Amino acid sequence: MRLSTFMAAAAGVGLSVPLLLGEAPAAELDANSTETSCRNLEGSTFAGATALSAEFIADGAKAEAFQDYEAETRLPEHCLIQASFGSRTGYDGRKFELRFELRMPADWNGRFLFEGGGYMDGVDWPAYGSLFGMLSPNALDRGFAVVRTNSGHDSPDGNAMDGSFSYDQQAKLDYGFNALEKVTLSAKSMVSSYYGQSPDYSYFAGCSNGGRQAMLVSQRYPDYFDGVVSGDPSFNISRLAPRLVWNIQVLADIAPKDSSGRPILSKTFSDNDLKTIAGAVKSKCDARDGLEDGLINDIAGCAFDPATLVCKGAKNDRCISPGQADAFKKIMIGPLNSDGEPLYSPLPYDTGIDGIWRFTFLGSSETGEGNSFVETAGLHTLRYHSLTPPDPDFDPMTMEIGETLKDIRETQALNDAEAVNMSTFAKDSKLIIYNGVSDFALSVFELAHWYEKADEATPGDIREWARMFFVPGMGHCGGGFATDKFDPLTAIVNWVEEDKAPDFLTAQGDSLPNAKRPVCAWPKVAHYQGGPANKMNSFKCE
Repeated sequence: MRLSTFMAAAAGVGLSVPLLLGEAPAAELDANSTETSCRNLEGSTFAGATALSAEFIADGAKAEAFQDYEAETRLPEHCLIQASFGSRTGYDGRKFELRFELRMPADWNGRFLFEGGGYMDGVDWPAYGSLFGMLSPNALDRGFAVVRTNSGHDSPDGNAMDGSFSYDQQAKLDYGFNALEKVTLSAKSMVSSYYGQSPDYSYFAGCSNGGRQAMLVSQRYPDYFDGVVSGDPSFNISRLAPRLVWNIQVLADIAPKDSSGRPILSKTFSDNDLKTIAGAVKSKCDARDGLEDGLINDIAGCAFDPATLVCKGAKNDRCISPGQADAFKKIMIGPLNSDGEPLYSPLPYDTGIDGIWRFTFLGSSETGEGNSFVETAGLHTLRYHSLTPPDPDFDPMTMEIGETLKDIRETQALNDAEAVNMSTFAKDSKLIIYNGVSDFALSVFELAHWYEKADEATPGDIREWARMFFVPGMGHCGGGFATDKFDPLTAIVNWVEEDKAPDFLTAQGDSLPNAKRPVCAWPKVAHYQGGPANKMNSFKCE
């Protein structure tokens, strides 16, 4: 972050310039060790947040696995701060508190990283800088000072998908954007105090909601970060939620009913049906990049029509019914307005149809109490977060999407990262966006549309400050038949600090052992040129 910008912002929240420039409290100035310096931060207040605890963590300490994605990891010697902006009583007597965790390594590389959260937050995420387990070693182990926040609320039972906090105005503002600024200013002042100097470079990186936050800081706080990495960003989740819930209506038309008369979405397509569709998509599109390897690089050129798989006679495992073909095509195209024009970008045809598509739209429930992503997270997000006011009884079967889009406008304005005038950010900062092509909840074509609009609205060539990478076969923030292991953090650092713009990301994955593939900067895609299929130089971005 530019020092002048930080000074101005710090002054606005009452942070003194001496503290900003590294003049620590007297007790810290007398400290003879990093451990003492760390412990002396406890009880101190920085830009409105108080360090509730300051613990020195010895080198080699083990961090336990967190939720489903953070593997047990070794930690370097560092100072761990748990900080709070104080608690308050909000809507209906509920307690709210904006907290963050900051970890500052003894072997600091001069860099600051704000790691975004996930889902609806409300969890005390560990500040490792791992991008949901993608980075090894994590950013903390690389020498970054790393911060992460609960975004101003606590989710019941640690369920990060819970959006009930949205009844409270301030909590909704904190989650939408306010926490990002407050935590950035406070955490940076702590870093400056602890090390005696401000960070040389500041970065933001996150996936899912963290990806939304990443895009948001580049749009609302364009001077705060030198480099931003946005992974699988739910950047327009308020507006996206109605699109997801609309799919319930499409599938309900062909779904069998349970004993209570509720549609069982999971049974609209069998696993064999999905394998048949995925196989046909691969047969048609896999070789378009020059190599049949299970990865579809040329997604824009993959034109597929499910109607080609309709059974000529009786239904069997190698074909689908007319109703299935129609429903599948509707879901991939998305809802239309009254003039027959699409309200959203279409979904790409990709190999994740065999697996990830079921998780997203169908689930595995044997009853009308569905458990797909759409029936759980999507519907909950719409009911509690997107709609103003929240409507827990909102019925997806009677939804009229045009009217619903009117009812989400307030949340959209507060929460979604859809701004395209990026002139201030583009002047001095860089942005990397990546997204799994088989992340069917978030169409890569929707991101491509934003990219085009930002290019039109921002002076100069967008490739000078922003690049996007679409990962074939990858689901949400990872997984799938894909090369889903790559390092966007190193890429953004090299771009910011050495002016080395990434034309591609070097990617690997368990699906293709010992193989390395380039994930090319959109709109280019990797084309096989000949030679060993597991070598990077056998491909070219075209």
